[in-house]
Amino acid sequence: MDTENTLLNAVVGAVASVLLSFTGIGPLLGGAVAGYLNSDGTAESGDGLRVGALSGFIASIPIVGLLLVGLVLLPFLGIFAFPLEVGLTVGVIAVLTVIAVLGGVGYSVVLSALGGLLGVYLKEEL
Repeated sequence: MDTENTLLNAVVGAVASVLLSFTGIGPLLGGAVAGYLNSDGTAESGDGLRVGALSGFIASIPIVGLLLVGLVLLPFLGIFAFPLEVGLTVGVIAVLTVIAVLGGVGYSVVLSALGGLLGVYLKEEL
């Protein structure tokens, strides 16, 4: 694998994160894959953190995309003349959804960065 192509290694790590998402630590494992592939055995820990975080960010793009599509289409799917309470409820749900998704993106990026650090460490030790 080409250790010079950080973006390709991050994409491979993101795919691994998505495929291993059923484990609960998919971002950590995907970041480790990206860090391992990106390391040439003499890389610094900052390189692993960087490629792991990039991998986590790429893996979270589909989640953010689905949220944006939902939030853009949601107002147009209902009836335009609905009571104020319904509008406030939808607004609160939208805000809470955005907060939850940002938390999920943060979870993915942080765990993937730690996984990238782990991947660099494993490459140096093995």
